[in-house]
Amino acid sequence: MPATEGYKGRDLESANPKPTIASASASTSTWTLNEQHPNAQPQTNSFGGLFTLHPPPRNGYDLPFWHKSVILFIVSWMTLAVTFSSTSLLPATPEIAAEFATTTEILNVTNAGVLLAMGFSSLIWGPLNRLIGRRVAFLLAIAVLCGCSVGAAVAGDMRVFTAMRVLGGLTGTGFMVTGQTVLADCWEPTVRGTAVGFFMAGTVTGPAIGPCIGGIIVTFASWRNIYWVQVAMTGFGLLLAALFVPDLYSVDRKGTANPEKPSTAPSHNLQNILNAFNPMRVFELWIYPNIFLADLTCGLLSTFQYAILTSARSIFNPRFHLSSALVSGLFYLAPGAGFLVGSIVGGRLSDRTVKRYIVKRNGTRLPQDRLNSGLLTLLGVLPAAALVYGWSLQERQGGMPLPIIAAFFGGVGLMGSFNGLNTYAAEALPHRRSEVISGKYIIQYLFSAGSSAAVDPLIRVIGVGWTFTICVFFSIVGGGLVLVVTRCGVDMQRWAQRRFGVQL
Repeated sequence: MPATEGYKGRDLESANPKPTIASASASTSTWTLNEQHPNAQPQTNSFGGLFTLHPPPRNGYDLPFWHKSVILFIVSWMTLAVTFSSTSLLPATPEIAAEFATTTEILNVTNAGVLLAMGFSSLIWGPLNRLIGRRVAFLLAIAVLCGCSVGAAVAGDMRVFTAMRVLGGLTGTGFMVTGQTVLADCWEPTVRGTAVGFFMAGTVTGPAIGPCIGGIIVTFASWRNIYWVQVAMTGFGLLLAALFVPDLYSVDRKGTANPEKPSTAPSHNLQNILNAFNPMRVFELWIYPNIFLADLTCGLLSTFQYAILTSARSIFNPRFHLSSALVSGLFYLAPGAGFLVGSIVGGRLSDRTVKRYIVKRNGTRLPQDRLNSGLLTLLGVLPAAALVYGWSLQERQGGMPLPIIAAFFGGVGLMGSFNGLNTYAAEALPHRRSEVISGKYIIQYLFSAGSSAAVDPLIRVIGVGWTFTICVFFSIVGGGLVLVVTRCGVDMQRWAQRRFGVQL
């Protein structure tokens, strides 16, 4: 098969008003949407299959709407829990530093280490999905995060505390990759952006409400109670996942059912296990320029998110004479509300953009079409909000309301931009979506870790205004990269297949 046909067979989808699962036809170069996959398992109205560790894999498109919605809530809840853990300690940093006889700068570096662990965690959980099954791996990841939260809550010194946090971080993007993959297997392309928007509400609400709840807790009780809250959150998620998250069919390049279920026992030899954990399965997909540029844009955007979250208390407390972690923690409600609004509105705009381009192309859908929905926020809303936020604080203009309002609109712009990029990662190579999403989170959290570790020292050296001007520059560069992908994404992918002779 020529490289271009291989590309088309995977990345062009035709639209159907009521699609249930995507399949590729050998006689055409576009994806078609059939009413039922021939290998789909029969439906059942009972929950019996869900109580077993390995229930029969099911066709996600055929699940009833209520079941899809419950799955959406569960995967969103777990991303909320793990991202909550990455920022909930920010308002409590001085108290933790005092108890462990260290400095806030050291704690910020350890927080960057947690973000790095989150970024590379998909290299662990992606292979485990293939070796032991997506459902079992998901349940195991929740159990590990719950156990590490208990360990951090009772840690007696800085070493144990840091180890528990980093080990908990190693579950991080596993939830996000699995969540996005599950949603792609459940929701049809024309409504997938909305589902991803609600899913992203979990990923962005955690970093925002984490500091707020942490500030409330540390004001009235020990910071260790923050981790007991995490234990309760993860325990609740574990119960729901055990009851309602089944194994689902994916669709491979040939359009055949491809459930992520454990291989048979004889294949679990050392060589196959090592091959499964080979990180090149993720890194090799960066030879596609469209995928790499979209991932790089996610990294550039994440610098603003963690710059504003990490530095808030060190900026606001001295400027506005705040002494309580509770008061400074309430600031996080502003970007958090913006994150939430941007995620949901961005999802709706993403789906509308896809439908508009389907009509424009007479029924053909390109994954890159939805990226057009985020250009306004990337090149307009986010840069403007970041400029106002940074320079209003630098010049002490507008009091506290102006930077708070700017933080809200910055959150809207950030998540309005992220939605299309996140959904695109799940659609660019449908048969390798887990690896594509994993690569995205590696780059994204590398930038997040760098931002978290560097923002406070950078503000001391060049000021808050110029620090957030750097974020503006990153946003504009990201907008340019996305614009290139929307115009040339198909040609980029075909070029990579011709240049490297790949049939991935």
